[in-house]
Amino acid sequence: MRRIINSTYISLDGVIETPHHWPSSGPDGGKGEAVQTELLLSCDALIMGRRTYDGFAPVWPTRSGDPASDHINAMAKYVVSATLTDPEWTNTTVIDGDPVAAIEKLKGEPGENIVQYGFGQLTHALLEHGLLDEIRLWFHPLLVRQGGPQDLLFREGSLTRLELDTVTKLDSGIVILGYQVR
Repeated sequence: MRRIINSTYISLDGVIETPHHWPSSGPDGGKGEAVQTELLLSCDALIMGRRTYDGFAPVWPTRSGDPASDHINAMAKYVVSATLTDPEWTNTTVIDGDPVAAIEKLKGEPGENIVQYGFGQLTHALLEHGLLDEIRLWFHPLLVRQGGPQDLLFREGSLTRLELDTVTKLDSGIVILGYQVR
C-alpha cells in the first residue's frame, strides 16, 4: 500500500494560506530545499486540490534542469476539481467524482509514495477517511496576523491523533515536524 505524505508551510499563528507571500525566514544553507527534494523524489504521484493546482500549474512547467523540477513535471498529478476540465500541466488527471474513492484506489495501486502539498478540504477529507499517513508541518518563525478561518489549518472535524516522528531545524529558524497519523 502506498503512503500519502502531506507537506505544508504554516506560521506560528496557524496560517497556511499564501506562504509564497510571507517574508523570507533567511538562508538555511540549502537544507530546506534538500528536504523538499528528498520528499518529492521519493514519490511518483502528486495529489492536490484545485487551489494548489492553480498555484503550481503556472510555475512548475516553466522550470527545468534540476531534479525537483524535472521530477514534478514528469510525475503523475491528480487534481480534485468539479470545474477544471482541460488541465494544461503535463500528466495531470482531474478527479471530478468522489475524491475519497479515487484516492483510495490510487493508494492501493503499485508505486511509490504520494505527496500532497497544502492543507485544505482535500487534506481534511483524507484524514477523515484514514487515507493520510504522514503530515510534515514546516513551522515558519513568524506571526502572519491576518486572514480568516479559511486561512488557518483548523477545520471542524473529528479528533486526529498524531505521533511525532521527526524534527528538523533549519538555520533559518524554520522547524519541520513530521507526524505519523495514528
